[in-house]
Amino acid sequence: MAVVVVVAAALVVSAALLALRRIEKGPSMLDRALGLDLLTASLVGAIAIEAAWSRRTETIPILVALSLVGFVGSVVISRFVAREPDGDGEVRSPEEVAAQARAADVPRGEQFGGDHPGESDEAEGDRRERRNRS
Repeated sequence: MAVVVVVAAALVVSAALLALRRIEKGPSMLDRALGLDLLTASLVGAIAIEAAWSRRTETIPILVALSLVGFVGSVVISRFVAREPDGDGEVRSPEEVAAQARAADVPRGEQFGGDHPGESDEAEGDRRERRNRS
């Protein structure tokens, strides 16, 4: 068992050192975030090795909490780094939609299936008949 613990500890230490080098060198924010994520995983591994060596189960909640912190940190960093293409997530007015449709040479009725989004061609025809009767 001692040989396995020594080998595992050596691998975890080497991973932590490589993570520290990645954090220091960068060059981008994503590289540093990846290094921090690897450092967190190395810390979890080191605590798990110590828990296995000393046969202690009290450290399991610490492992779970540290793993969750690492996971949430990675998700938060990736969320802030991710960029949406221009125009995504914007609410456009009907005039802007019509201008975009004209620019793309797509008739508005074909783009939405009617004058209103989600309206079928039959509903549009019924509406026109009611207007003509009035």
